[in-house]
Amino acid sequence: MRTPKARSGRLGEAMLRGQRACLAGLQSLAERLGRGSSLPPHLKTGLRGEFEALFELRRRGYTIVARRWASAKARGDIDLIAWDGEWLCFIEVKTRTARDTTPAQSAVDEDKRETLRRLARIYLHTFPEAERPTIPVRFDVISVYCLDGRNEFDLFQGAFGRS
Repeated sequence: MRTPKARSGRLGEAMLRGQRACLAGLQSLAERLGRGSSLPPHLKTGLRGEFEALFELRRRGYTIVARRWASAKARGDIDLIAWDGEWLCFIEVKTRTARDTTPAQSAVDEDKRETLRRLARIYLHTFPEAERPTIPVRFDVISVYCLDGRNEFDLFQGAFGRS
């Protein structure tokens, strides 16, 4: 057994909504008190997308185990790492404030894919050596569109392979 079963039903949904609202409220309070992030707008948008994606994936039954995971052994980071049933998923989040002709997930080019693969190999070394070959791995991309006060999500499971 690798991951607990996600909470489902009304209670699970209510818990997720409550957690999300609480964290969003704390962020809003920090900004009003002048203690919010001083990041450029495009980076704030990306962080907001990661936040929204985290809760959307939890709603879909993923168990999130890491956020913005990085290693000193390689450049870059993995936005989210999660279990989806038996699958260990390395998830790239792409956020946009508009839907245009180029979908957000197209920004995951071959260089980014190779960075994610390299980081995933490093992450897998945190598991016992005998267990590593038995862990099914998947690379997912979730596009988050923040549109007029609502969010839309496109999830691409198995968006690209391990090699």
